[in-house]
Amino acid sequence: MFIIQKPHAKANISKTIRFTEELNNRMIALAREEEVSFNELVIQCCQYALDHHSKDAREEDRDD
Repeated sequence: MFIIQKPHAKANISKTIRFTEELNNRMIALAREEEVSFNELVIQCCQYALDHHSKDAREEDRDD
């Protein structure tokens, strides 16, 4: 389960990414609701995705 934590380690590397309007709006709303910055939410979402990424699922996709 994804649980937003406060605060997170300092982020000091700048990147430019592009979101769909819908995803951007949903993330802004969630960040406000959870009282974290948009940047903090993006970092935690990425970390969660990487922590829960399945190497086995990638290998199954290659076999198809």
